[in-house]
Amino acid sequence: MASFWEYANPVKFMRLSGWLMPLSAVLAAVLIVTGLLWGFFGTPDDYRQGSTVKIIFLHVPAALMAINAWAMMLVASLIWLIRRHHVSALAAKAAAPIGATMTLIALITGAIWGQPMWGTWWAWDPRLTSFLILFLFYLGYIALWSAIEDPDTAADLTSVLCLVGSVFAVLSRYAALFWNQGLHQGASLSVAPGTRMDWSYKAPLYLCMIGFGLMFLALVLAGTRTEIRARRARALLTRERVRA
Repeated sequence: MASFWEYANPVKFMRLSGWLMPLSAVLAAVLIVTGLLWGFFGTPDDYRQGSTVKIIFLHVPAALMAINAWAMMLVASLIWLIRRHHVSALAAKAAAPIGATMTLIALITGAIWGQPMWGTWWAWDPRLTSFLILFLFYLGYIALWSAIEDPDTAADLTSVLCLVGSVFAVLSRYAALFWNQGLHQGASLSVAPGTRMDWSYKAPLYLCMIGFGLMFLALVLAGTRTEIRARRARALLTRERVRA
């Protein structure tokens, strides 16, 4: 555990992320391209949904990362509130735009998938509504960071906002289980007994999901590195002004 906290040191984090970021990016690109090509062109049409179902290879990984990004932000925010490690706060800040983008992709692809299946682009379904609210929380989180000049105060307030928004992250994942009504289907992948999806779809979908996860990791590392450099630059500018 002690070795884990060592990477809260910006110098050690920059050293680790310097080689982990490009490695994650390359693996992500390979897995995503392979998974999408396999999924779109190497799988048969569904007997009920036709080729429309193939949007699952974008929709499910994006929706999964939208929720997991907020979960990562929650953990990082708790670390900041408890341990006051600046790297964790900066990592949460870096993850927010990525999570917001993933949530938007999930909403758009869900609408494209839902229109031919449900006959409508949108319905106030419990899962869809909670996902929309989660997207709004992402926007609020990003706006709050931008609105407050003092970085520590911004980290404190955004961490509290992250705790509140976590309710909707949970609802986005489990709304279909909490409420029976709604158009959205149950989970496409599950550890529960019974086959929900054929392996011809599962295999490329798993590649896309792992690829999206590695892409998220690479982007968060890149964003955190940028935030650390920006923080150092501001500190140097402040020091120069004091000397002047």
